[in-house]
Amino acid sequence: IYDENLADMMKGGQGIDPTYACVATGMPRFMIGYSSLEVVVTPEITYILTERDHDFFRRIYTDGRGFPANMEDNPQFLGYSIGRWLDEDGDGRYDTLVVETRGMKGPRVFDATGIPLHADNQTIVQERIYLDKANPNLLHDDVTTIDHALTRPWVVNRTFRRVVSDKPIWFNQSVCAEGNVHVGIGKEVYFLSA
Repeated sequence: IYDENLADMMKGGQGIDPTYACVATGMPRFMIGYSSLEVVVTPEITYILTERDHDFFRRIYTDGRGFPANMEDNPQFLGYSIGRWLDEDGDGRYDTLVVETRGMKGPRVFDATGIPLHADNQTIVQERIYLDKANPNLLHDDVTTIDHALTRPWVVNRTFRRVVSDKPIWFNQSVCAEGNVHVGIGKEVYFLSA
């Protein structure tokens, strides 16, 4: 699948990358941080918003619920994320968000290289999200991806830097569908140009 994907991309195609058609990137790619992220913590849900995909945001449910029984009947590009807060240093304050995400819709790829996830969409993404103890302006996301396309779990640490500002600005003007020059006709994709 990967070789076919690369060959298609070398010929100017999109491979199985869904983003050319403004489809959400899916998990775990969403957490690469390809554009600014905003984390909004509420008592029952933590939201992760991104500047690029204005209409796709991630919900991490922290209200004690489990995964929905009919999750396979209604998969989501970003899946269903269930999390719980931990107080790892015992100071009485939560400092780590542990998350598991399942129920993802495909096709999905790890990143823009086109490395595919398995078509069965049985991917499990586990995360530990926490602030750096030495620098609270760094947010770490330890990501473990378990997928049938892999010979073993894929583990990576992503680090995000907070832009410190008393008045942050979110331009949020990127609308993928607006000005998208990719046109699909049947199974072929064309790029409009002058």
